[in-house]
Order: sequence, then structure tokens, then C-alpha cells
Amino acid sequence: MIDRARAEILVSDRARKLPLGHSLRVESYKRDRFLQVGRKEIDTFQVVQYGFDRAEHVSDAAGLKKLLKALFKREFPRSTKLRLTAT
Repeated sequence: MIDRARAEILVSDRARKLPLGHSLRVESYKRDRFLQVGRKEIDTFQVVQYGFDRAEHVSDAAGLKKLLKALFKREFPRSTKLRLTAT
């Protein structure tokens, strides 16, 4: 469990350290919504959004933190704790 306030920074830092083909999954406490951040290439990340909206986003390392901030605000507006797992 991680705090929602630190989630964007923590997830973006851990995603940059992932090996190619691996991903992180950030879920709400009830596990009914999630974001999955996967590393596709050295500088390319794929973010799968499954919750209020369902979409796939592709970002480079520089834009990942900004993208995560916007998605966390949309998917986890009232959450204080989030689940973080490596997949």
C-alpha cells in the first residue's frame, strides 16, 4: 500500500527502473480500477487505464510523470491508499 500523495513520483521512478517487457499495476483499495504501466522500449512506456475510462496511452520517459498525474486525478479522485504490484 502506498500513499496517494506520493504515488505519481513513486510509480514513475519505479517504472523507469523496470526491465523491458515488465510492468507495474496501481489499483484502488477495492481493486475495481487500475492503471498498468509497462515498459515497451528503452524510452517508451505504455499505460493501460481501466476504470472510469478505458484507454491505452503511450508516453516517453519525460512525459510519464505528467501523464500519471492526470490519470491518477481522474481514476483515483478520493483514494488515500493505493495498491502497487509488479507484474
